[in-house]
Amino acid sequence: MSDPMRPPVSPHHAEPASSRSGPSRSRASLRTAVVWEVVQDALERRVKATGRESLDVLDTGGGSGNFAVPAARLGHRVTVVDPSPNALFALERRAAEAGVADRVKGVQGDAHGLFDVAERGGYDVVLCHGVLEYMDDPAEGVRNAVAALRPEGVLSLLAAGLGGAVLARALAGHFKEAKQALDDPNGRWGTGDPVPRRFTAEQLTDLVEGAGLRVGAVHGVRVFADLVPGVLVDTEPGALEALLKLEEAAAELSAFHSVATQLHVLGETAGAAGTGEAGETGEAAGA
Repeated sequence: MSDPMRPPVSPHHAEPASSRSGPSRSRASLRTAVVWEVVQDALERRVKATGRESLDVLDTGGGSGNFAVPAARLGHRVTVVDPSPNALFALERRAAEAGVADRVKGVQGDAHGLFDVAERGGYDVVLCHGVLEYMDDPAEGVRNAVAALRPEGVLSLLAAGLGGAVLARALAGHFKEAKQALDDPNGRWGTGDPVPRRFTAEQLTDLVEGAGLRVGAVHGVRVFADLVPGVLVDTEPGALEALLKLEEAAAELSAFHSVATQLHVLGETAGAAGTGEAGETGEAAGA
């Protein structure tokens, strides 16, 4: 699995599959590797479908650039919208250090007032990661993200999963909190819970479909990573790579979505959904 912070072979082309197959050796990649792989594949498909090497990407809640900087390294133009000035400052510094400052723009704002700072209908790919949990109206957040897409575009949606929180509290011996999270309409285990809202896979796919997109894929993220003792990963030879491979294998299996710490949904507009291999073949024939 590729590392989001590893530079590509070329500034304008993604790495070939042969150089992307090995898992990252960074422990931080346990939180991002599965999602980045899906996002990178989506970017590659849009490049092929549009014939443009450089796409316009909007990263809402993008923070310090965990996804924005790697996307810019692939040659794409990325606009990051985040409410935190400190995060945007870190983004600017990170982009400069990576040599992609000219392709990364940070603006202060949020998903609620997205079009005060971002262009409506101006982006090939929109990332909405870790945003819906903090919105009073998650459906509005998804609708705004979809409205930012071009007629042929892709939405990457990542949000906290209910099942993972319930399982984590139960395994920690906090059974009452686990039950409360299970019963609470927002999936919270108590007043000290730092996450305002959690979702099931069905809830997220309903939000995406309700906003007019087709669900292309659903992935469970951090299915095992948050449950495995860190000392095991750090000291057991080969444990990190094996865990990354396990996460990747389990991510697409619906049986594990209900226990994932996070859930990732890839949504596609009607136009984008029709530009697969068959669509490309049809365009070539028409040309």
